[in-house]
Amino acid sequence: MSLSKSQLKLITSLQQKKYRNKHNLFIAEGTKVVNEFLNSNFKLSQLFCVNDSLYGSYSNVSLITTNDLKKISNLKTPNNVLALFEIPEEQLLKEEGLIVVLDEINDPGNLGTIIRLCDWFGVNRLICSKNTVDCYNSKVVQATMGSLNRVAVNYTDIFDFLKKSNLPKFAADMKGENVYKTILPANAILVMGNEANGIRKETFDLITSTISIPRFGKHKKTESLNVATATAILLSEFRRAF
Repeated sequence: MSLSKSQLKLITSLQQKKYRNKHNLFIAEGTKVVNEFLNSNFKLSQLFCVNDSLYGSYSNVSLITTNDLKKISNLKTPNNVLALFEIPEEQLLKEEGLIVVLDEINDPGNLGTIIRLCDWFGVNRLICSKNTVDCYNSKVVQATMGSLNRVAVNYTDIFDFLKKSNLPKFAADMKGENVYKTILPANAILVMGNEANGIRKETFDLITSTISIPRFGKHKKTESLNVATATAILLSEFRRAF
């Protein structure tokens, strides 16, 4: 069975956020990622594969050629299957446990990695500013490696969220207290900022405490860490005592 023109048009359009919102669909690719979503609460819309032996039990599966898969894939080396899933409704914001807040993260790879880190460290709630890259961007979905189905992501006015929250609010800052010498609470908010500009001033003004990751290198000339790398280190420290 070949890919129809309407299917090709739909799938390629989903590279843009406005069409993902219009059709309420996003793309997942590769056996591991697709299987993660198939075994979650996400609702499958359509599935396209080059071998239906693994997916023959699904009624909305289409067998396509390898060349057709290349036409719709975003991967350099397409991996057997591509699926369209429905975008779920955002869950209600809950103020409990450890919460990560992202202030205008632009890079899809960084967001995907942070979602995966949240999954690893048991952070169930990720709050994103409205200008943060869409978590259903195909590059983000790919980078999460399926973790997106275990971490609730909300897009909101983070200024308003932080202002109303009673939880202690921490932010990474070069002038902050050494994180390795800081007692960190189990219930808190960790705010991470934009790759180039950091946390906006209006957001930073609402921070309770600042923490820093010290440099141990001899020359100490590295200006900063990648935001996903910094998030990994800080989440590890938040979890160390619990």
